[in-house]
Amino acid sequence: SLLQLKLWNKYRVSNIPSLIFIDASTGKVVCRNGLLVIRDDPEGLEFPWGPKPFSEVVAGPLLRNNGQTLDSTALEGSHVGVYFSAHWCPPCRSLTRVLVESYRKIKESGQKFEILFVSADRSEDSFKQYFSEMPWVAVPYADEARRSRLNRLYGIQGIPTLIVLDSKGDVITRQGRVEVLNDIECREFPWHPKPVLELTDSNAVQLNEGPCLVLFVDSEDDGESEAAKQLIQPIAEKIIAKYKAKEEEA
Repeated sequence: SLLQLKLWNKYRVSNIPSLIFIDASTGKVVCRNGLLVIRDDPEGLEFPWGPKPFSEVVAGPLLRNNGQTLDSTALEGSHVGVYFSAHWCPPCRSLTRVLVESYRKIKESGQKFEILFVSADRSEDSFKQYFSEMPWVAVPYADEARRSRLNRLYGIQGIPTLIVLDSKGDVITRQGRVEVLNDIECREFPWHPKPVLELTDSNAVQLNEGPCLVLFVDSEDDGESEAAKQLIQPIAEKIIAKYKAKEEEA
């Protein structure tokens, strides 16, 4: 029915079963990953399962690949890329190779940036092997509860996913993977979302994220695409500002 379709679209359901918790008084989504919640918290001790700040969810020791540990408070004041990945997944491995270079470039440019690896590997050995290629920090593999809480916090549906946070721990973009692959020189870091994008193979995934307006133009060479962009940019900015004021996703 039309109502069912509207609900699927409203909550961006791409696979089933999917369980989403909503605050009935405001209609806002409290938690996208309800299935993980009831698996991790069958007694309902953490009810109503609302989003917690990143600093609270990540709290605890973190690892470097040389065995050194540091406290999660070391992330404070930095932009953070929360990287959900696993060695068994080929797209993850190819993204990691690019990300190592991006990480180096951003650090060398003097910006405060850290990446936190949240593993979906199937064994501690596989985690260690994969993490040995990474110059950043990780949640210890044995701390399954914390890894699961981070998955829940961001409603992770698939890997690789790179979520970029600002220095206060708020999400700048969920599309870190697309941004890194589209901006090899990291000129746009920390990748604040643009109101208008040119559609490419790598960012087309965003068409599944919510309502989109796609404008077709005849050709690039006569400046038509630039004129079209000038036309829709102010409209897009206005829509984004409206949703931001309501603290909702546009």
